[in-house]
Amino acid sequence: MTAGARVREAESGWLGSLTLGFERRGERSVLAERRHRGPLLVQRTFHPEPGVCHAYLLHPPGGVVGGDRLRLQVRAADRSGVLLTAPAAGKFYRSAGPTASQAVRLELEAGAALEWLPQENIVFDGARVESGTRVELAGGARFLGWEITCLGRPAAGEAFTRGRLRQRLELWRNGRPLYLERLDLEAGTPFQSAAWGLRGAPVIGSFAAVGNVAGLDRSVREAVGADAPGDLFTVTQLEEVLVCRYLGGSTARARRCFEAAWRVLRPALLGRPACAPRIWNT
Repeated sequence: MTAGARVREAESGWLGSLTLGFERRGERSVLAERRHRGPLLVQRTFHPEPGVCHAYLLHPPGGVVGGDRLRLQVRAADRSGVLLTAPAAGKFYRSAGPTASQAVRLELEAGAALEWLPQENIVFDGARVESGTRVELAGGARFLGWEITCLGRPAAGEAFTRGRLRQRLELWRNGRPLYLERLDLEAGTPFQSAAWGLRGAPVIGSFAAVGNVAGLDRSVREAVGADAPGDLFTVTQLEEVLVCRYLGGSTARARRCFEAAWRVLRPALLGRPACAPRIWNT
C-alpha cells in the first residue's frame, strides 16, 4: 500500500478517542480527567463499593465501519481502583476495503488495580479489523481483564467467510513483557477450521489476571466446571500472569466462564468480593 493510499484510508472514517484518568482521593477512587474526541464517551461514574470507581464506556454510533479508528487511553494513579465495562457489544461491520481499528492502552501506577471487563466484540462477515490492547503496570499494580470476540453472527446464521481480524494483547510490567498474544486470522484459511486451530468455533476469548496468582489455577478450574459440549476452557499459570481461554459457540457461555473465574480471582488478587456492575443485569 502506498503512502497516499494509507492517508486516504486513514481519512475515510471517524476517529473516536477517549482519555481517562483516575485518582485516589481519601477513601474514594474518582474520575479526575476526561477528554474525548468524536463518538467515544463515558457515562457518569458509579461507586457501588468502597475504593472502586465503576465507569461505563459508550460508543453512540453502535458500530464501527471500515476506516473508523477508536482510541482509548486510561491511567489509574497510585492506589486507585477502577472497573471499566460497557453497556453493549462492540460491532465491526462489513468493509468495502479499509480496515477498522481499535487501540486500548491501560496504564497502572504502583499500587493501582484496574479491571477491564467489556462486552464482546462482534466481527461481521466481510469486516477488516485490527484490535490491540496494551496494559502497562508499575510495581505492585494488579490487573484483571477479558476480551471476547465473536466471528460472524452465529444466531443469525452468518459465518465469518470473508475478511480479516488482527488482534493482540500485551501485558508489561516496568517495561518488561509478561505476556504477549497475537492472532492474525484471514477468513477461510485452514487455521479457522482445523483441529489445531479454531476448529470452526465462532467465539474466542482471553481473560488475564496479573498479580500474585500462584496456586489459583485449580480454584478457577473448579469454579468454571466442565466444558459445555463443543466448548473448550483452559487455564494457564505463568509467573505473574494467569490466563484463561475460551473457544466455543456462545458469547453467553464465554461470559459465564469468565465471570466465574473473575469471582474467584477478584477476592484473591484485589482483596475485594465480587461486585458486578449493575448494568450487567439490564
